[in-house]
Amino acid sequence: MIIISDTSPLCYLILIDCIDVLPKLYGQVIVTKTVYQELTAFGTPEKVKKWCQNLLEWLIIHSIDDNYDLELEQLDAGEKSAIILAEQISADLIILDEKFARKIAKSRGLNIIGLLGILYDACLAKLIKPSKFQELQQTNFFVSPQLIEDILNKIDHANV
Repeated sequence: MIIISDTSPLCYLILIDCIDVLPKLYGQVIVTKTVYQELTAFGTPEKVKKWCQNLLEWLIIHSIDDNYDLELEQLDAGEKSAIILAEQISADLIILDEKFARKIAKSRGLNIIGLLGILYDACLAKLIKPSKFQELQQTNFFVSPQLIEDILNKIDHANV
């Protein structure tokens, strides 16, 4: 499978100590140079920057042919580059959280998963405990408490 990721899902997975679920669920994950630069930029949490100092072999940094695309100009640089790369290399899945970026990716026929979907899949695969959703809520990741409750109920029913 060819998996592309934007910046924020990786950042939050690192912050809640769940980054290791990605290779277990998907094997390799590809990011653009732009996404990597965002992960190491000023203002990024120190824990994330430190993790990036010793990249693991499953995270591949890939360059893109940066074509001008008016529709993508509304996105931030990481989202834009991730969508371009996903299209250029015919990715099987793109990891995106931002609502507008997801809408554009979907309109272009890309298969999308977000951070919550990854955590859900990791719970079902018994790679993490459901308490990681509460840890995520302790960060600045915006998600409604009701959505977290719905996901946790879904996990409970799946594990019955």
